[in-house]
Amino acid sequence: MRHQHALVLLLMAGAGCLRGLEAKAGEPPAYEVYAVRYATLVGFPVSALVQGAERDRKLDIAMTYWVLKGPDGRTVLVDAGFYRSRFLKDRKGVTEYTRPDRALGRLGIKPEEVTDVVITHMHWDHADGADLFPKARVWIQKDEYNYYTREAKPPSANNEMDEVSAMVKLNTQGRVRLVDGDAREILPGVTVYTGGRHTFASQYVGVNTKAGRVVIASDNLYLYENLDKHVPIAQTFDAKSNLAAQDRMKRLATSPRLLVPGHDPDVFVRFPKPGNGVARVE
Repeated sequence: MRHQHALVLLLMAGAGCLRGLEAKAGEPPAYEVYAVRYATLVGFPVSALVQGAERDRKLDIAMTYWVLKGPDGRTVLVDAGFYRSRFLKDRKGVTEYTRPDRALGRLGIKPEEVTDVVITHMHWDHADGADLFPKARVWIQKDEYNYYTREAKPPSANNEMDEVSAMVKLNTQGRVRLVDGDAREILPGVTVYTGGRHTFASQYVGVNTKAGRVVIASDNLYLYENLDKHVPIAQTFDAKSNLAAQDRMKRLATSPRLLVPGHDPDVFVRFPKPGNGVARVE
């Protein structure tokens, strides 16, 4: 009887361990989040970032994309930078440039190891590099894709590849995933939200980390100054909606520290490690 009792206790303990494992397995994965600065745009007018800012103020802004490293080997980019020569030629003031796929080398990541790319919006400095990552699925809001490929800027008819034409090509290859609406968990631990209205249907990203939920605003929030002064971004379809999105981002982020704007060089001051143009958000 004593042996039977011991066996029962052992089986109960084992069942408890299994329940613990099941609970852990049901939790979203905790990602590591990095901002990667692949270029600098020198002397950018702050009035083009913050509504009402003095017109003579200038700022050297950080050209940034973000890397989410999952514990399961998944590597997700939020935005993809730019690389086509026409953008490098046409944009004055771009310095310290490293092609986005090569900048990943600072984190020891190869372009073909990227599993997913989340495009927050269809602007050249965020979407142009989407096709640099040959094995990645590309996630974009359906309304954003439709608007920029059919209405605002149809693909080039003269065979000159640009960010819109490249996105259409990726879609024909079956690599684009069109997200239909707000608060969609597109991957375990990664959720996209709409309402920032930087572009027609721009999205921002919430990601689970050990420190809590990080919110990557991208251009729905240009600078910390927008938050500090509660001022909408200067380039938006709807200033009121943008302010509402900023307030929502504050609620979504576990702490204000974990709300990351799109172009603020101060990100790399607040999060100085590991350095060399890379900031771990934690």
